[in-house]
Amino acid sequence: MDKIADYAERVYAFAVGHTFSQDEADELSQEILFTAVREWPKLRDETRFEPWLWGIAGNVAKAYRRKRGKQRAMFSFDSLENVPGPADETAEAENREQYSILREKIAMLSAAYRDILILYYYDGLSTKQIARKLGIPEGTVTWRLAEARSRLKKECENMTETALRPVAMTIRISGDGDYNGTTIPFPYVYINDALSQNILYYCYDRPKTAEELAHLCGVPAFYIEERLANLVSREAVSALPKGRYRTEFLIYSDKTDEYMEKNRRLFEPVTAGFIAALNGLAEETAKLGHYTAGKPADELLYLYGMLALEHLSDRYNPVAFTGYPVRYDGGRWSYHAHLLGDRKHPARGLGRECSMNLGSRGHYSHIAYHFGGFTYRGMMYDNEINICEDILTGKEITDKASAAAAIEKGYVERKEDGELVVTTPAFTLGQKKAFNSLVDSWMTSAVALYAKAVDTYAAGYKKQFPAHLEREAGGACHYLFLSLYATLVCDTAREKGLLKPPPENSFCDVLLQFK
Repeated sequence: MDKIADYAERVYAFAVGHTFSQDEADELSQEILFTAVREWPKLRDETRFEPWLWGIAGNVAKAYRRKRGKQRAMFSFDSLENVPGPADETAEAENREQYSILREKIAMLSAAYRDILILYYYDGLSTKQIARKLGIPEGTVTWRLAEARSRLKKECENMTETALRPVAMTIRISGDGDYNGTTIPFPYVYINDALSQNILYYCYDRPKTAEELAHLCGVPAFYIEERLANLVSREAVSALPKGRYRTEFLIYSDKTDEYMEKNRRLFEPVTAGFIAALNGLAEETAKLGHYTAGKPADELLYLYGMLALEHLSDRYNPVAFTGYPVRYDGGRWSYHAHLLGDRKHPARGLGRECSMNLGSRGHYSHIAYHFGGFTYRGMMYDNEINICEDILTGKEITDKASAAAAIEKGYVERKEDGELVVTTPAFTLGQKKAFNSLVDSWMTSAVALYAKAVDTYAAGYKKQFPAHLEREAGGACHYLFLSLYATLVCDTAREKGLLKPPPENSFCDVLLQFK
């Protein structure tokens, strides 16, 4: 019995190849598996299991087609030759290949046309009966039938085969929500399967119908329809008139990287002054006595630049932050994605993750930046921030399990003498206020020039995205204030010898007290 269960997925795949909808595939696969369980005692030689099982599958499929009227004449689409259905063994053998091709082509049509064809040609219903069954006017049935014939004819004339072309991307969200990645998954988890990613990719530049997507992805339309329904409910895709669908968030690709490389010259004139001001800021910041986690000055310089621009953004950012929309789960966030190709992670750009211990104490936030050669650092969760806070303030550690988790993830280290130390730099509330004052004195003139370069850059950057995502592209330009420092300015500064590359396997993150 366990052996039969092991073949459940393969049986379902077989059923998909012999049906026209997900419901039919489910029904047929269940019938095959039930029959196999019933007939199992009759199998005397288990080495013959596979031929035995697929023999049952073939017989059940034939009976299933007969039950649903599939033995009727198949098609007479205008100039297409009549192809007899599998009314007997000889006819089925002679027409198996053409039957399979036509079945596949029908499966590529959207539900509105697919259902009409099956009911009319396979189940033998009249247009009046179909109208009654579907609850639509008979005139609509007649029109859809003619349109379905036309579409199927085009599919059959164009015999170029397509298949799922894997499009790899990493999907994330920007914004706020009560997620922990385990008991409360992030929204992108629900749209991250391979087929959904392909749909998102193909609907990005231009709206597509379910049929167009079926052709591009090389899978039956009912699978496309299923994924589309989920993508629409998750607000990743919008449904447009005439059965078209469109992706509703930004997908970054080599196109944006190419624009960045072509326009990096805009920041060359401001880089030297920016880094000089940053060095002066760093020297004064060292006098504040904030917790540095033992990091060298060259490494801390990158972090200070990020924190400085975060502070100055409201004053100098040429693009205002428009805020995140309220989503279906009550959170305020937006999707974004990066095409990966052969890369495991986007080669360029700024990643920024922020978490707060709002659920318990509400004292500290953890910000992790990923750019310029720094290693990826996952954001801390509530309990891990609490442990770091206790260590920084000299409190006794009572939550041993959370402490162990923080050590395992590298947020905390245990010294040889047993002392626990935090591996992330930190600022108290007073130290951060003093740092902001230093930023205002050291960075104002340099950042004003930097902001002009960002404004010029952003004007062309917006044009790299589809027109329907103009608002989202504008919002993305707000973050250019940070991300261009993380990429172009730091890159240019390293090329000129103004910055040293960060040490291997180092992180750029910080703990900030806010209460």
